[in-house]
Amino acid sequence: MKALITNQVPDQTEYQLVKLRIVETSDQSNTIYVPGLNESYHSTHGAIQESRHVFIEAGFRKIAAMLERISIFEVGFGTGLNALLTQVDAETMHKHVLYTAIETFPLEEEIWSGLNYPRMLCSSDYSTAYNRLHLAGWGRPEELSNFFHIHKIHTKLEDYSPEPGQFDLVYFDTFSPASQPELWTTEIFIKIYRAMKPGAVLTTYSVKGDVIRAMKAAGFTTEKIPGPPGKRQITRAVKPI
Repeated sequence: MKALITNQVPDQTEYQLVKLRIVETSDQSNTIYVPGLNESYHSTHGAIQESRHVFIEAGFRKIAAMLERISIFEVGFGTGLNALLTQVDAETMHKHVLYTAIETFPLEEEIWSGLNYPRMLCSSDYSTAYNRLHLAGWGRPEELSNFFHIHKIHTKLEDYSPEPGQFDLVYFDTFSPASQPELWTTEIFIKIYRAMKPGAVLTTYSVKGDVIRAMKAAGFTTEKIPGPPGKRQITRAVKPI
């Protein structure tokens, strides 16, 4: 999920992102509200509910039905919620996952450690897993379990040059096109398209016309599918075989 930093002298963009506030969503799971953007990291109708619907059900479980080993790319590691839910599913389903996540502004420990996702998942085991996701080093793969490896990359998406044809699944989870328009362009989607394998899937919460057109211009086929509570539709895109 989307993330920011608060421990450096901010530039004009980062200044809008300070004073992050943990809030409760309708399913009682936490999200982070950014006053400067008037935007939260997740849907206020339910953070866990949204992540499960958009990324796990529409993305991971679709790919996991076909593959035993899955290479995932997340745009926006943020709170680590998508990674945690993926790890839980991977271990339950005995799927081997290499999870690559890019993040420009990692969260401070005082923020991520205050989120209630492990408790909401009703297991102390998830608390350990969640901590290890955040404490894993940047710039190198780390094995977190027999079924889950993570590689966190601390850089801007614009500056990242992934190898061609390496990802089976992409979670595109940046802030909204209104807040981060530079990340929803045809050029960005071309970069991601090239990094995906034929038949790979990308899921995101946005269904804006400009976003769909940018994806199609990059080569994706797209479909709008039912969204989680509070959102009528989401987007699932596929790189044709």
